[in-house]
Amino acid sequence: MHVDRPASGASSVLKARDEMTCQVRDILNRVGDKWTLSVVNELGAGPRRFNELRRAVPGISQRMLTATLRLLERDGLATRSVYAEVPPRVDYELTPLGRTLLERVWGLVDWAVEHHDDIEGARGRYDARRPPEVRLGLAQGPLPLAQDPG
Repeated sequence: MHVDRPASGASSVLKARDEMTCQVRDILNRVGDKWTLSVVNELGAGPRRFNELRRAVPGISQRMLTATLRLLERDGLATRSVYAEVPPRVDYELTPLGRTLLERVWGLVDWAVEHHDDIEGARGRYDARRPPEVRLGLAQGPLPLAQDPG
């Protein structure tokens, strides 16, 4: 089998596209993890102290909140301000870049709310076509489709 290689100009375009895809995937994986969007949403209300965030994000552990805040700071999405008080006070706040992310997230949340019923309906129809062992994740091997009656 013969495969034509792209011309050198096309090759550089493909390489640049692949690099951009990796960069986009890296950022989307980062902001789409389990906790980041919840923390960003809470910081959207203004500066917050660590324990305020911990109480506001149900289920997040101290360790995960610390890690999430460090990564947000590293990515330039949040700042950490330490105040020389007794006891010491540390506030976290979105940066202007973090606020641009929040604007996009709110759009996604609006879309999710608007289409929640559509997605639940699609899930129900999909699940109804599957045998119970497949729906429960108990099947071994390839996932068969249930036969359509009729």
